[in-house]
Amino acid sequence: MSLKKISKEQPEQFQYNEKNYEIAKKILSNYPEGKQQSAVMPLLYLVQEQNENWIPLAAMKYIAKFLNMPYIKVYEVATFYSMYNLSPVGKNFIQVCTTTPCMIRGAYKIVEACKEKISKNENELSEDKTCSWVEVECLGACVNAPMMQINKDYYEDLDKEKTLKILDQILKGELPKPGSYRGRINSEPENNRKTLLDIKNA
Repeated sequence: MSLKKISKEQPEQFQYNEKNYEIAKKILSNYPEGKQQSAVMPLLYLVQEQNENWIPLAAMKYIAKFLNMPYIKVYEVATFYSMYNLSPVGKNFIQVCTTTPCMIRGAYKIVEACKEKISKNENELSEDKTCSWVEVECLGACVNAPMMQINKDYYEDLDKEKTLKILDQILKGELPKPGSYRGRINSEPENNRKTLLDIKNA
């Protein structure tokens, strides 16, 4: 896993669009008076969703003003947690789990596919600037290993060939179907269910 760096190229301004501004106000309403600064994490994540998966410095200043808190405190949160991207990663951000269960079931074949299709190194944008990839720790889908996450969706039970096909679709601007690529329903056993057979999609 490579170190995430703050982008040298930064936009001068940032503000929520109309839809996200309303979402931000709703998030803020969940916190008691005097504790609204605790909303900094979901508000930063909302920035990342709006801004093609990364958070510029201007957005941190915007959040600081929105929450009436020192900018340095927002900066500390954004730079501490690995889920926040501080440089452009493209509109399709690919996270490949390489923790033990995924590793022993072929995670590095997925990494090979990413190196061939996206970029040779982690956190490098593809030639068309639309996507990048990174190795991450456990994503909590061990039973369907190996797997990767693209934005919010999980792609499971992968091998190199299936991964290459998914990445080809992404690069064409298409949205691949998420879920198991061995036909499993959710996290059912590899050899199919032995119980609850009368319940569809159990």
